Amino acid sequence: MAYLSEILGRPVIDLEGKPVGKLRDVIVRPWAEFPHPLIEAIAVERKNGVEYIPFAAVAALLSPVIPLKYRADEIPACKMEEGDVLLSRDVLDKQIIDTDGARVVRVNDVEFVWVNGTIYVSNVDVSWLGIIRRMGLTSLANSIGGHLKQKGISWEDVELMHRDQSMQLRVPATRLHELHPADLADIVSDLNRLESGQLLDSLDVKHLADTLEEVEPEFQAELVEHMSDEKVADVLEEMEPDEAADLLGDLPKERKEDLLALMEKEDADDVRKLLAYPEESAGGIMTTEYASIPPDLTAGEAIQVLRGMADEVETMFYVYVVDKEEHLIGTFSLNNLIFAAPGQMVSDFMTEHLITVNLTDDQDTVAQTVSKYDLLAIPVVDDQNHLHGIVTADDALDKIIPTAWKKRLPRFYR
Repeated sequence: MAYLSEILGRPVIDLEGKPVGKLRDVIVRPWAEFPHPLIEAIAVERKNGVEYIPFAAVAALLSPVIPLKYRADEIPACKMEEGDVLLSRDVLDKQIIDTDGARVVRVNDVEFVWVNGTIYVSNVDVSWLGIIRRMGLTSLANSIGGHLKQKGISWEDVELMHRDQSMQLRVPATRLHELHPADLADIVSDLNRLESGQLLDSLDVKHLADTLEEVEPEFQAELVEHMSDEKVADVLEEMEPDEAADLLGDLPKERKEDLLALMEKEDADDVRKLLAYPEESAGGIMTTEYASIPPDLTAGEAIQVLRGMADEVETMFYVYVVDKEEHLIGTFSLNNLIFAAPGQMVSDFMTEHLITVNLTDDQDTVAQTVSKYDLLAIPVVDDQNHLHGIVTADDALDKIIPTAWKKRLPRFYR
């Protein structure tokens, strides 16, 4: 095997051994029929500019001096085609999304392989050994590399993007959907606005919504700035109401109203309700998606009812018991429900010792209460004890625990 960094800058000579110039780049032409492209031409820097020479005119590429098969005045012309890739210009130092490591990495080198007299592009090297080779320390890189597992990504697994954009390569979008939203959010945060927009465009609405929920709130508005209103409205409908309200709260007033008008009425009403409260109050950070049932059901009936609302609520670790006027009168956990006899009434095994916060309580108060009682979520009520929503532990602790720490907490309540 050989590497692009090892041959860039090498002298090129003609059939008579006379200097022609220096190797500036290697051109490949990707083919849909074969995942690893062959070398099509080389770019040689001459006194009067850069000249493209067909690879068929090259006697040996992977040698200290690159000889041609023609005299300098007989070198055939090479016509470049749309889609041709200059490996140094278009690939080196460009970014790739490494789905195995769930991170953004840089292409430090390009690896060639010689098979039956033909040279193919085999891998892109994203290891620090590529940097060492480009510093001219090839022997050191080879010595170290012999004892280490080199980090390469097969050309077959990367996809070339537009050359006028800074992210030239990426792992195919179909593999991005396999990543956890938190990993996707980390990747998005490592990219610039253009690159992150490209990545988000490759996600379906559900994955896009899940990813945006993991991104820092102040960055969310930037990410959707250039998306169409119709797409953003679809994403907002997929997001948890409290997350959607946070995003809308950071958008210009006119666009916020336009987006709410495009959303399904029920989803829009939930978000409008949250937007009516101060941003850092219990009402502002709560979600309206929770599980509630009346007290006159049996445990067996309660299980059937809860199964029907499984896709509509944010957490099922706590179930809230409300009367006909939506007053909160009790709560129980799924453990309580599972261990109750099928015919036992909900009112018999629910707890009436309720820990709640008021709609107008500030976020610090909510966080302290959640922390004090070790809760995964806490109900939010008004002065008449009507249940309006719940605040999950991550939203309650958002201001108190740094984001980097909070992401390490187990998300049992999701």
